[in-house]
Amino acid sequence: MDRLTADRSDPFRLAPRVAGIEPFWVMECAKAADEIARSPACDPARGGLPMIYLNIGEPDATAPPAVAEAARRCIEAGRTQYTPATGLPALREAISRWYAERWGVDVPARRIVVTAGASAALQLLTAAVVGPGDEILMPDPSYPCNRHFVTAAGGQARLLPASASQRFQLDAASVAAAWTPATRGVMLASPSNPTGTSITPDELARIAAVVRERGGLTLVDEIYLGLSYDGTACSAAALGEDVVVINSFSKYFGMTGWRLGWLVLPEALVAAVEKLSQNLYICPSTVAQHAALACFEPDTLALCEQRRLAMQARRDFIVPQLDALGLAVPVRPDGAFYAWFDTRAHAPDSWTFCMDMMQRAHVALTPGRDFGHAQTAHHARLSFASSMEDLQEATRRLRQVLGH
Repeated sequence: MDRLTADRSDPFRLAPRVAGIEPFWVMECAKAADEIARSPACDPARGGLPMIYLNIGEPDATAPPAVAEAARRCIEAGRTQYTPATGLPALREAISRWYAERWGVDVPARRIVVTAGASAALQLLTAAVVGPGDEILMPDPSYPCNRHFVTAAGGQARLLPASASQRFQLDAASVAAAWTPATRGVMLASPSNPTGTSITPDELARIAAVVRERGGLTLVDEIYLGLSYDGTACSAAALGEDVVVINSFSKYFGMTGWRLGWLVLPEALVAAVEKLSQNLYICPSTVAQHAALACFEPDTLALCEQRRLAMQARRDFIVPQLDALGLAVPVRPDGAFYAWFDTRAHAPDSWTFCMDMMQRAHVALTPGRDFGHAQTAHHARLSFASSMEDLQEATRRLRQVLGH
């Protein structure tokens, strides 16, 4: 029996694309933290210290009360049937108004497609525009799932090292230098996971111009844009109708498990994404869509702004604390809820450091292994999307263990 025949005889053989997708090490670390948390060492009844989780990128505040109430009313009224694949017309209009009022950008509702979270948005987008042999340029470090969406679509994510001097982001010069005939476009995230850094508006415009000149696509993940802190935030949607924007209700609006996001697309791509959505998902959650309409009510927006300011206060607390612990933060995060810090003063690599802190301080952090290959072995991510009390206690424990 030749090898081809042998392979075909295996009913559980995997598609080749699976081999190109790495494990999600963030979740492996979370499992390790949970195992330690269940041990006697973390049992307060036995004098242990409970685990403090600063590893997962999820706001500690859940959906605003008006959102939950809108969901309840939707269910009680029986409004749970399918919606159009592109989303509720009223929600697309509400998102359109949000761009005008919050970001000063005219984005007509016909260019907005509501999706089952930003993950579904990225899957639909890459399925629509990435073909075999196409490469998408991305910064290293960057969120791992974004590159895996490209792989799953048959393309190749090409990671370009982005240093602290570049704010861990790509710039126009690096995009221009890296461009090849195989390059289909560039995927950015501003603010970024894992670094919390944004691309300046001027540099973002220069990148879009470089990509436009080469006939490519600029794709910008803005799921953390609402959580910007230093007054320079703007949406990439302002750079032209050819720029694709991905966003979500998960972070700023606290609707993580509701799985609802959206795309801002060039009109030329809307029909293709709609067709894919019809076939792959039918539509986003109807209940989540009706609930999300309440996100744009004045009281909800006021609450979300209060939460944003609270997140900013946590950033202002934790970054100096990390620096004082010898865990240098090379670039101050201006958005999201992450601090990207250097572990070399305390461990040979960030994986060792994070596992050690889980065991000795009962503080869960995320090693850089997931986020690329350029210096990620020596950096780790802390999520400050936790209470100030947790952050204060975590720094006390780290100080005790690290001797600072």
